[in-house]
Amino acid sequence: MPDRTDKGMAAAAGPCASIPAEHMPFVRQVLDRVGDKWSMLIIAVLENGPLRYTDLQRQIPGISQRMLTHTLRQLVEDGLVTRTAYAEVPPRVEYALAPLGRGLREIVMRLIGWVTDHHAEIRSHRSRVGTVTFAPRP
Repeated sequence: MPDRTDKGMAAAAGPCASIPAEHMPFVRQVLDRVGDKWSMLIIAVLENGPLRYTDLQRQIPGISQRMLTHTLRQLVEDGLVTRTAYAEVPPRVEYALAPLGRGLREIVMRLIGWVTDHHAEIRSHRSRVGTVTFAPRP
């Protein structure tokens, strides 16, 4: 069987076929980041404009302070979210969607809507195969 990396392509057919093999690790890394549940929820919550850290934390049930800080740093690093610090007393920091993040927001909102619309159906399938719905992570 020929090695696809010899030709510089990651796959012979399908959506990955147009991606050069040397780009695949980066593509997977970005998909992992933007597909993360916390990233998607932060992007969704920021749809109506800038929010302060505590407002973000209040609007995303279940996110820990550590995870919110970590995810915000990653989203800022990737240019999806902006962080603006104001020189005030007390200091104020706001997070907002960057232009790149606004383009992703539409996709995220559709995905969240799809999950919401099919919630009962997915639960039903999980219960039929004995899958635990909310298994704690080790």
